[in-house]
Amino acid sequence: MKLSVLDQSVISNAQNANIALQNTVRLAKITEELGYTRFWVAEHHNSNGIAGTSPEVLISSIASHTNKIRVGSGGVLLPQYSPFKVAENFKVLDALYPNRIDLGIGRSPGGSSSTRLALTDGLRKSMNEFPRQVTDLQGFIYDQLPDSHPYHDVIAYPSVETKLQLWLLGVTHRGARLAAEKGTAFTYGHFINPINGKRTMETYRNNFQPSRSLAKPKTIVCIFVVCAPTQEQAEEMALSQDLWLLAVEKGRDTQIPSKRESKSISLSKEDQAKVIENRNRMVIGTPEKVREELLRLSEFYQTDEFMILTNVYDFQDKIQSYSLLAEAFL
Repeated sequence: MKLSVLDQSVISNAQNANIALQNTVRLAKITEELGYTRFWVAEHHNSNGIAGTSPEVLISSIASHTNKIRVGSGGVLLPQYSPFKVAENFKVLDALYPNRIDLGIGRSPGGSSSTRLALTDGLRKSMNEFPRQVTDLQGFIYDQLPDSHPYHDVIAYPSVETKLQLWLLGVTHRGARLAAEKGTAFTYGHFINPINGKRTMETYRNNFQPSRSLAKPKTIVCIFVVCAPTQEQAEEMALSQDLWLLAVEKGRDTQIPSKRESKSISLSKEDQAKVIENRNRMVIGTPEKVREELLRLSEFYQTDEFMILTNVYDFQDKIQSYSLLAEAFL
């Protein structure tokens, strides 16, 4: 089993973005030493509790402070951007840190309609253009735009023998089919949608077409995990993640509440039901319990790699969770 990390640079109450971003770099160094395979950073906008708004900038900092762990995006929100510029950004990263960069792309709008318009500078871009954008991105990365393409004479520099790994992130069978048709690797977001995963992964594997960058299907499943020495400790840690996720979904303050604050918050019956439902997106418990559940999910999804997301209040608790998980598997 391979383990990797997805970090969103979340901000805990009474802290700030400086600390959150520094902790992201610290976590990358620690998880590299623990034997994790890759470290990805997310892209979120217009959310006061998430400092990770620019994965390209964070990737460069993380890669410069580590030595061998693969570093990437989970993921760049391609519908808002130019495939040409995304290719340039990641070719620069690939030249700086050869054979260590992953380019993960997603179809998400990036937030509210006004947030998306701010990202596109007011241009109302169609989400239906995403498949074409993926094709263009591959063309710019691998210098293979056809002569009939309107930008066939435009080259994404720097010119390097790229070792970029291209990943498409998805939560439905439609996204999986697109990844299969384009011949990219595929990451399934169990932490977003734990319902249709089996169908999604089967769609990807059954329809995969080899490409210049990938000869056979390659998958990751991304999932929330909170691991602690006892189940009681894990549940106490996970409560702050429960409330943070609830706030994200409701568009509220998205800074992570402390353990004490989390225990004092009174939830409506509707919110309590949502917290219980969201637990399907997570694995919470002792190293033994987490190992057993991830091995079960590995069989279910037919994957040998999990990307772990742990959004708890205390950074030392986060380090402990990743450390215990590594001890259980690596």
